[in-house]
Amino acid sequence: MLSPVPMVAPAARKSRQARVVWGDRVVTVGGDAPVRIQSMTNTDTVDVIETAIQVKELAQAGSEMVRITVNTPEAAAAVPYVREQLDRMGENVPLVGDFHYNGHRLLTEYPECAKALSKYRINPGNVGKGDKKDKQFGQMIEAAMQYDKAVRIGVNWGSLDQELLADLMDENNRRAVPWDGRQVMYEALITSAISSAQRAEEMGLSGDQIILSCKVSGVQDLVAVYRGLSARCDYALHLGLTEAGMGTKGTVASAAALSILLQDGIGDTIRVSLTPQPGEARTQEVVVASEILQAMGMRSFVPSVTACPGCGRTTSTTFQELAHDIDKHLRSQMPVWRVKYPGVEKMKVAVMGCIVNGPGESKHADIGISLPGSGESPAAPVFIDGEKALTLRGDRIAQEFHEIVQAYVERRYGAAKVDN
Repeated sequence: MLSPVPMVAPAARKSRQARVVWGDRVVTVGGDAPVRIQSMTNTDTVDVIETAIQVKELAQAGSEMVRITVNTPEAAAAVPYVREQLDRMGENVPLVGDFHYNGHRLLTEYPECAKALSKYRINPGNVGKGDKKDKQFGQMIEAAMQYDKAVRIGVNWGSLDQELLADLMDENNRRAVPWDGRQVMYEALITSAISSAQRAEEMGLSGDQIILSCKVSGVQDLVAVYRGLSARCDYALHLGLTEAGMGTKGTVASAAALSILLQDGIGDTIRVSLTPQPGEARTQEVVVASEILQAMGMRSFVPSVTACPGCGRTTSTTFQELAHDIDKHLRSQMPVWRVKYPGVEKMKVAVMGCIVNGPGESKHADIGISLPGSGESPAAPVFIDGEKALTLRGDRIAQEFHEIVQAYVERRYGAAKVDN
């Protein structure tokens, strides 16, 4: 007797929950909170207007925290004005300060910067050497406690604590059966992150306000490190490949690594670190991150558009153009629709190219259209909530379908808001 095929879903996460706050905006990270998306500007922070504009663009694309570079006294002095500009624009997304080498000094000497940020990113490999390391790390933790800020202790294998790595290498050489060199590197990453978090807790910072990351650039390396890290602590974890790359390479590598870990129940906030291609918007990394979570069934951000890839039956480009236009239209409307039409992000739209799968896929969507393939009658049936509603003909099919989608959103999701 056949047994049903087991259903699958991402494993439950077991991390503590941090709070990243600005004013009334509280972004929870870990615990039972949704997996969060964050991104980072690539502007010079000293340019207040340009930085604030890019932060707002990233936030409107779906980034729930935005990291900015704080690398010089001038950048630190500019941070409060970036925050002020965002507040004037009505954008309350929390800002994360990215500190390396001189963060202890900048947070101490520029208290308004420390106050304006909602989270500090600290790299244990770049907080000083020898006797200075503990002191300078401590100054950053003290600032976080003074101003009630969350911290991300972010270890990167390109800037590992060399003293720690040397000690672990020496220890490995004394083993009867030495570990592989890569395994020693994994241990250095994990040990650096956890020991730094424990040191912060010993100083008085709540463990609930600590988020850890161990960034590497290889998919299998990332999976190995985070499985080890999650097995040894319950801090909230930030996921992301460092230097993921450009275009397809960076997108595929990030999707592969993050999906494996998220399915394992590992990861509370993610970033897709894409190198923008010439002319490409910085917001593309946010789009990819949201698509990963939506494809995993973990969150919904924008209505999904199902479209066939095309074949010999669909020699016309009409359905390709319509699918692209609909997807672009839905994304552009989301900043308004998200507020005006609750639940619209779960809507499913189908734009199909011929009679083979077109009607069936359209019936499974909330609203769908099946365009005529090569040699088929020039008619496009439209399905709404699983039922054939009407058939479009003529040269205004695309425009009329746009109008039908808009009317459907207003009717279905506008009513939902009234009911609430």
